[in-house]
Amino acid sequence: MLPPIDMEEEISVDSTNSVDDGNIRLSQIKLEYKLSEINIKLGYFDTIRRELKFQRILILDKWGLKELSIITLAVLSFILGTWDIGIGELSGGGDYNRHGIFGDDSGFLQVSDWTLMLSLLSLICWLGIIFSLWTEYPIMRENLAYLLIGSFAVQYGYMSSHAGNPSIPYDSTISDFGAIIVGNLVLFFLSVVVVHRAVRETRDIHVQERHAHPDPRVVEEAWKDHSLRAWDLEMGVLIIMLNIMSWSGSHAIASRMNIASESLNYLLILLYILSGILSALLLLVIIWFPHFMLGSAEDRIQSVRAREVAGETISKKPSIQQGRCPICNIETSAKKYSSGKIEITCRENDCRGKGNIGEKCGDCGKIMPTRMECRSCNSNTPVESHFGDEETW
Repeated sequence: MLPPIDMEEEISVDSTNSVDDGNIRLSQIKLEYKLSEINIKLGYFDTIRRELKFQRILILDKWGLKELSIITLAVLSFILGTWDIGIGELSGGGDYNRHGIFGDDSGFLQVSDWTLMLSLLSLICWLGIIFSLWTEYPIMRENLAYLLIGSFAVQYGYMSSHAGNPSIPYDSTISDFGAIIVGNLVLFFLSVVVVHRAVRETRDIHVQERHAHPDPRVVEEAWKDHSLRAWDLEMGVLIIMLNIMSWSGSHAIASRMNIASESLNYLLILLYILSGILSALLLLVIIWFPHFMLGSAEDRIQSVRAREVAGETISKKPSIQQGRCPICNIETSAKKYSSGKIEITCRENDCRGKGNIGEKCGDCGKIMPTRMECRSCNSNTPVESHFGDEETW
């Protein structure tokens, strides 16, 4: 049991593997104050705040030793990889005649013993992070690989650009940014077009198949419980942090240290460490949250197109279903949308407005009825019965 979230309610969280199994749901989260009360246009930020608050509650309750070990490895990997006090390898600017990984008189293996040891330890920490994410969140393995490739592409782009012009973005031409642009295009495509799409489409299939219910209000609540708006924001922040990390790290090494610029370079290294740790934390959240949301309900997270290529049958339901009278099978004016809501035409005082059953008419404001009369056989039946069970998702 967590302490009270606000003055209005207290929510308990149990140790489960999916948002569908726990006692806490996103739709239960309350905000102490709402920005939409100041201006209705700020309602989007209330949605983000609610979802971030929901994630915070889940993290405090669900995260344990495995997540703490991943974060610890991330902190160690950046500190070990940038440690230069008492060594002088980075602050001295290195030897530009030495390049590559192997070689008798050149290469990475020819650096000082302390530099080599700390760099190898940093590499081991990174391998530990990747191995932990790979084993602990199996349904996100493919997407983890895409995100890692995208992050490496951005880092290589900044290193390549700094090799040609160490002062980027100063004294630069558009051609100097070529590798950076290409790296970001790779990251954008893999993170947004591939990973983001795969997670969202898998979420859609999950809600449609596992939260089907004749009551549209139950379905609508399931959509709210599986919202990914905060997750979308975190993906965008990850892209920004990867760019900051890649630039600060490359810039600190590309510019030779001297008395005038030594303090600035150490600030760049600090920026590299902080943005790198935040990037690793965001990567953990981005991999963990879809895995937790879907739990054991999915064996992997893929886009609809990827599932089709793999030979899986995806049942495609029409976005709008036309109602039919359950007595004479004649089409009626009722329509059912993919969200689960049913729209009918208002008959109050010859009003021809439309609205969802149980809600107010958009024209006259009257509550829409839950039953309707067939124009053919004059039978009066519940509106829900105009949609067969085989059509309901």
